[in-house]
Amino acid sequence: MKSGLEVHQQLATGKLFCNCPAELSEEVRGRVLRRLRATGGENHAIDPAAAFQASRDLRFVYEVVPSSCLVELDEEPPHGLSKAALDVALVMAQLLHARVLDEIEVMRKIVVDGSNTAGFQRTALVAVDGHLEVRGHTISIPTVCLEEDAARKTGETAGEVTYRLDRLGIPLIEIATGPEITSGAEAREVAEEIGMLLRTTGRVRRGIGTIREDVNVSTEGGARVEIKGVQELRLLERYAELEERRQRFLLDLREKLRSRGARPPSGPGQDVAPALTGPGKGFLFEAARRGHPVLGLVLPGFRGLLRELDASGERLGRELADYARAAGLRGLVHSDELPGYGLEGDRLQALEQALGTGPEDAFVLVTAPEVATAARALAGVSARAAAALVGVPGETREPLPDGRTRYTRPLPGRDRMYPETDVPPVRVDPGHLRELSASLPPRPEVVRERLADRYHLNPEVARQLQRRGAVETFESLVGRGHAAALVARVYTQDLPTAEADLTAPVELAPALLEEVLGSVAEGRIAKEGIASVLRELLLGAPTTVAAIERAGLGGGPVSDLDTLAERVVAANEALVRERGDEAFSPLMGDLMREVRGRRDGQEVAKALRKALASRRAPSGG
Repeated sequence: MKSGLEVHQQLATGKLFCNCPAELSEEVRGRVLRRLRATGGENHAIDPAAAFQASRDLRFVYEVVPSSCLVELDEEPPHGLSKAALDVALVMAQLLHARVLDEIEVMRKIVVDGSNTAGFQRTALVAVDGHLEVRGHTISIPTVCLEEDAARKTGETAGEVTYRLDRLGIPLIEIATGPEITSGAEAREVAEEIGMLLRTTGRVRRGIGTIREDVNVSTEGGARVEIKGVQELRLLERYAELEERRQRFLLDLREKLRSRGARPPSGPGQDVAPALTGPGKGFLFEAARRGHPVLGLVLPGFRGLLRELDASGERLGRELADYARAAGLRGLVHSDELPGYGLEGDRLQALEQALGTGPEDAFVLVTAPEVATAARALAGVSARAAAALVGVPGETREPLPDGRTRYTRPLPGRDRMYPETDVPPVRVDPGHLRELSASLPPRPEVVRERLADRYHLNPEVARQLQRRGAVETFESLVGRGHAAALVARVYTQDLPTAEADLTAPVELAPALLEEVLGSVAEGRIAKEGIASVLRELLLGAPTTVAAIERAGLGGGPVSDLDTLAERVVAANEALVRERGDEAFSPLMGDLMREVRGRRDGQEVAKALRKALASRRAPSGG
């Protein structure tokens, strides 16, 4: 496997081409309706990704918020490039050992999926030819760019997508790596290292959605596939590994198709709605009764190869359905999942006869209220089926919560770029660059060494604090009198445990963490109860007191631990006689359940050993 990353980080410097605040808002003051069209790039050719997006003929509604201005609405030319944002990019370029360009030129990148009101995203190349060392492996950094973030999608219906303008124009620094990454685990490590470097600048935004990665993956014999917009770092490794597995499945499938002489589909397909007239259950029959087209396409030699073929869980039928969804449909029906959908027996035989399928042929069916929509979807399905005979198509895919991905559009190319004529070039002052170089923030490895030395932390614990972006908060909490070891434990053990079952990441305010630590210091909960309390806070408990109650730790501290231990031992006297010292482990579990995180585990163990010893001691006479 070969993999590369594009890390996009929002900057805390205001917006990139206007003076508006970079604040998200739920207050909508107005709406604007737009349609976007694909245009040619610098070489006058239409980019395939832009052409695909434009072919969907969507309407876009833009919600205007208090932080919006005419620049974001594309009713006023952009202002000059933000000097503060550019300085952050220049600092990062030097931290990455990259060569800063003499002059910064802003380009337009054509994007007509509605995420930008202008139909393009402004981006500027700042530096080239950098590198990064990760555990002794040199990863090249071909480019460091500065660009504007897209609008925030807030809703989608048939034919219409709604965006909010608050995020549009927030500066993004884009750091691209070369394809030297060879595993999902290494991809995560590289992303973590870049994230730690970005945080050292002190000028990046924090919170959910402020940093995201595009992951490019290819396998030997496959093609480059871009997984766009990964926001959960913990899933980055899984996305890369499952994409590698998907590509290997597709390469094996190609050989199966070729061995049986499968051929690409031919023709635009045909309307088989007449074969579905009369009584019948299922959405296809309902579509035919309403007069909607039901288009069928024969896949010569594909029979039996659209369903799941191995333990990977991958299947070609899902790939075809993704192309239908990308064209605006909910999916499709294919012959390998029949009988079903009301198609069985004579009705299925009549349908196959209408399509003219042979014994080795498969077929797909799509339906939509309009013929043009169904035909566009079927054309995409036909192209994807033909690509299965070649192997792995290069494409852009979106990440799904379970680690899988789904096709969204073709890969963009060079034809989407052309110069921005409304923003003048920026000459980089060598003197200013030297000033920035003289005050670069400490590198992550230097920070790790300082944490380990000053607070007596294991180097790996220091690295984990950096990964979470918790160094500043950690030092603040320690400075307020909390033990360094306990604060480190909260970040590296208790919080990950509390987050394990969450379906989406949640940011916990440092003030709440301090309240939890205070509860430990006051004896209201023990260290063993921290993870349970944090979990309740992450699930929405309004206060630490409420979280303690919800976690079942609200009974106050257990004062007479010795008496409790003696009671547990007495209740299990037969077990103690039978197993002796080996009874400690099961009794410890019983006692910890009684205590429920209100006393320290070492104290509980000490009391239990004392109770067991008193039972074994001979009675006097």
